[in-house]
This record gives sequence, C-alpha cells and structure tokens, in this order.
Amino acid sequence: MKRRWAAMVLILGLVAAGCSPGSDDGITSSDGGLGDPGDCVVVDLAVSSEKISLMTDLAKSFNRSDEAKVGGDCIFARPQSKASGGAATLLGTEWDEDAEGPRPVVWSPASSAWGAVLNQRLADRGEKAMAPESEPFMQTPLVIAMPKPMADALGYPGKPVGFADILELSQSAEGWAAYGHPEWGPFRLGKTNPNFSTSGLSALIAQAYAATGKTTGLSKEDLDNPKTEAFAKGVESSVVHYGDITMTFLNNWFRTDREGTSLTYASAVAVEEKSLIDYNAGNPDGILDPGERPRKPRIPLVAVYPKEGTLFSDNPFIVLDAPWVSGQERQAAKKFEAYIKRPANQRKVLKFGFRPGNPDVAVAAPIVSANGVDPNEPQTLLDVPAPPVVLHLLDKWSEQRKSARVLVVLDVSGSMKELADPDSGETRLDLAKKAAIEALDQFKEDDEVGLRVFTTDLDQSGATFIDLVPIERIGGNKEQLRRQISEQFPRNATPLYDVTRESYEEVLEGYDPKRINAVVLLTDGVNDDGDSSDDEQQLESMLKVLREGSEGESAKPVRIFPIAFGAEADLDTLRTIAEATNAAAYNASDPKTITKVFTAVVSNF
Repeated sequence: MKRRWAAMVLILGLVAAGCSPGSDDGITSSDGGLGDPGDCVVVDLAVSSEKISLMTDLAKSFNRSDEAKVGGDCIFARPQSKASGGAATLLGTEWDEDAEGPRPVVWSPASSAWGAVLNQRLADRGEKAMAPESEPFMQTPLVIAMPKPMADALGYPGKPVGFADILELSQSAEGWAAYGHPEWGPFRLGKTNPNFSTSGLSALIAQAYAATGKTTGLSKEDLDNPKTEAFAKGVESSVVHYGDITMTFLNNWFRTDREGTSLTYASAVAVEEKSLIDYNAGNPDGILDPGERPRKPRIPLVAVYPKEGTLFSDNPFIVLDAPWVSGQERQAAKKFEAYIKRPANQRKVLKFGFRPGNPDVAVAAPIVSANGVDPNEPQTLLDVPAPPVVLHLLDKWSEQRKSARVLVVLDVSGSMKELADPDSGETRLDLAKKAAIEALDQFKEDDEVGLRVFTTDLDQSGATFIDLVPIERIGGNKEQLRRQISEQFPRNATPLYDVTRESYEEVLEGYDPKRINAVVLLTDGVNDDGDSSDDEQQLESMLKVLREGSEGESAKPVRIFPIAFGAEADLDTLRTIAEATNAAAYNASDPKTITKVFTAVVSNF
C-alpha cells in the first residue's frame, strides 16, 4: 500500500511539473522582476501556483526593507511556482536544478498534508523527515462554486446546501426542471482528479465525511460501508469530466459566460474560495498578464459552504530540514517568515483573496458577500484523515469514479519521424508511443478505450485514418492497444480537420450518457491534406459541428482534449477545438514532456 501511495505521488508530481497554470511547463523560473540577488543570502522558495503573485510581491518589499539582513549579510527572497504534488515528489526523489530551478530553502504547498506525504515517503525508505510542522501564514476553504441563478434556485444561502443535495440532484431524472428551469438540463458537476489536485482531494474527503455523518475520525470501515459507497457513486455519476487543475473548469465557465451558455456547461465545481473570488473579479486563472484587464462575468459564482463541513488549504511556510539548507539560510528564511506574518503584510494576503493566518488580522474585503463569499463561513471544519485512510479513499475512488469512453487519435504523419531527443536518438513518434502506452495504466477496467491513427493515403482509396482497436472495455483490450500503438511508424501528411471531425462524430454516434465521452487527439503539425484552398472552410465547418453538439438542453457532450506535440503544432487551432467542446488543450511543445502531458490529459477521465 505504501509503495502505491508513493507511485501515486510520483505520477502527480510529473503531471504537476508539466501542466500547471501560469506557464506552459508548470515552472515559473523567471525572477518576477526581483532582479539580481548579488552577494546576498538567497532564500529560494517553492510555492504553490495560486500564490506566486502574492509571494513575489511580498518578496520584493522584503528584499528592499532594512529587515532583510542576517549576520551582517543582506537577504534575498526568491519565490518560484511549483505545484504542491510536484514539489513533494521532487523533494522526496531528486531535484534536478537544471530542469527545475534551484532547490528550495522554503516550501509552501497549498496544504500541510503534502508535508506529511513527503515525510511518509522518506520514512518508508528509512530516511529522516524533511518537512517539520509549521504554522499557516494564510488559508482558504474549499467551497462548491455555483452560478448565482442556480444557487438562488436551490434557496441558498437561506437553505443550507451540501453534498447530500448534490447527490439528490445527480440522481434526479428531472434535473433542473424540478426547480423550474428545464432549460438548464441535468445537474452537471465538475471535479478535479484527487490524485492530482489538492482541491480534488479535499472535495473527496468532504464527500466521504458527508456520507458518514462524521466530521472527524473517518476510517477504512466507514469507506467500505455500502451506504458510503452508494453515496460516492451517486455523486460521481453527475461529473461532466475530471481534470488536473480547477483552472480548466473556471476558464471554460468564463468563456461560456461570454457566449451565454455557462449554465449548461457545469452546475457546480469544487474549488478554493480564493479562486472563486478571482473569477468574480474577472480573473479566472488568478494571473493577470501585462496589459490584461479583468472583466467581471455576466453571471457571477456563489460560494456554497457544504452544510456537512469543509476543509481549509492552510498554506504552511515550511523551512526544510534538508542537507542543502545551511544554518544561515534557515535563519534568513525565518526572518522572511516573520516579515510576511506581520499584520501589515497579512492585510496584503487579504487583497489577494486569502484569509490571514495571523489571528490578529480580521477577515475583510475582498472576502465579503458582494464577491459571492461569506466571511462567517465555514461553520463546520473537517479533519484530514490519517494517511492510510486517505490512501484507501483514493483506491475506492479509482473504482467509484464515473467511467469513460475515449477514442485515442494518434498522428502518424511524416513529421513524427523528426528527432525529438538527441541523447537517446528517439523520434517524436517514439516518445508519443511510449507516453500513450504508459498512460493506458491510468484507465480503470470498466473504461472503454479505442485507437485511431491518421495521416493521408493510408490505403489505395486515400483513407485518412484507420481504426486499429475498437472502443471497448480496456480490461479486455489493453494488450491489443499496447501492441498496436508500439507498431506504428511515420507516413505521410496531416489531415487534421477532417480526422478531428470524423473522430468527434464517431464518439458522438455511440454516445453513452453514463460515461465521460471524449477524444484524445495528439498531433505535431497543422492541417495538411494536400489541398490548402479549403482549409478555412474545413475549419469553420468542423467547429460548427463541434459547437452544435456541445450546446443546448439536449446536448451530448463529447469533449476533445488535443495535445500539441512539438514546436510546429498548431496550438492556437487546437485550443479553439478544445474550447468548442468545453474541454482543454495541452501543450507539449518540448517533446520530452509528452509523458507528463499525456498523464495530465488522462486525468480528465
């Protein structure tokens, strides 16, 4: 069991390193305007991505202050963004500074639970703990985000709402018609994969507590109770799709809000309160690019604090007990910690949408009702279960989650023969095949997976694709999938638009409402079918078909998750394709990241 927990965290770390919000590769290694540290004592910090802007702001002011001194030397605090699970893995294995940036003196994941994970992994190898207990310097609770009209329809906040209500809605044949809104269709829930996301794991824990009626002491026996299992399966049945990050849902919500279709995209998504505040401020990903101006959504979100209770992401400030951290660096880190916990700086924490960790600083704007949140909530807090219980919960979820029906569409055009890794001599297709084969192990036995390859002139009739493995339960066809993937070789051109439309229509024809229906499309190029004169017409016709299938009360959502593989891939068009089906595009412009990216894509199922 411990080995499996370590493996899960390793996969999580790989994905987090490859696909975090804020950058294409998940690593924010620029100085953020901090400048050159010179001869100062450098305190490198690895912080979760949602707070990189805040930590950079605090570091700038600290570095300029008279307090940035230790033993007569100046101190230079230097944050970089690292997803919590990714940092946990790197700290527990090997931190490659060339690839990942400098090893941190301070680690601030979203939740202190990650420190416990790291320490457990080290203990399993007979090594000492690296992450000592520490106090949070800010907090944000998990909430259920709902569009305001939907929260109003449920009577919230006058009527408490929780996971039991989500269960009732998910099992209702009437859906929103029971609340006078048939135009909203069925109840649709968005959740991140708990193996990859802190908010996803917190939501899973809260859901389990709701099923048992407890607020503490969740046990394996509780999780094995048939009533708990039935509750979990009922909630999961309403999931539109999973995901590696909440930004996928928030960005899609924001885009569909502009189009007037947000109420039929998702009814509720488990996110952190800070993310909901950002969304309502017109900044759904929490990061404003230079020149970007926030624009508030037409339909704001409301934070529903589950009546059964919720958890806080406590954002600890962990000064690592690691061999590379010197005594002087540790002292310097403590100086920065004292600085950010001062009341004046805790008020800065508030400006970024977090709740202060300093009890002397009261919760205030922007955590106010006008922004869709309630400073007096949550009223009930839940305890994080013991690590063995969390592991058992994840094991149960892997079988209880909503099943998927997925067509993997693999580009085998001639450009896939290009060298991708000079050190190993592997081509793009070599790396893509390896990534696809490894990703198959993330599907559960009941998932249905098929394989299609595409290029021009596959046979004498001029076929543009071949279905090598039909969409069937992977429990019976995994070896066939592996074999067929491994046998592929580069061939001709890239009929991207034609094959994307055909693949979408294939999955739509066999649509299963009890499953997540999707296409995973990997390509390294642009549309090239031998006739460029009709490219624009092909694209518009394809997008029209995709959008018509994704909208309206009777929509049959088939989501396309494209992977842009290599620097020549048409990432902008692939993003447009993903948006047309309310999915997400993934960037593997560096071919050597494809395994990480493919793992992230499969986290949606």
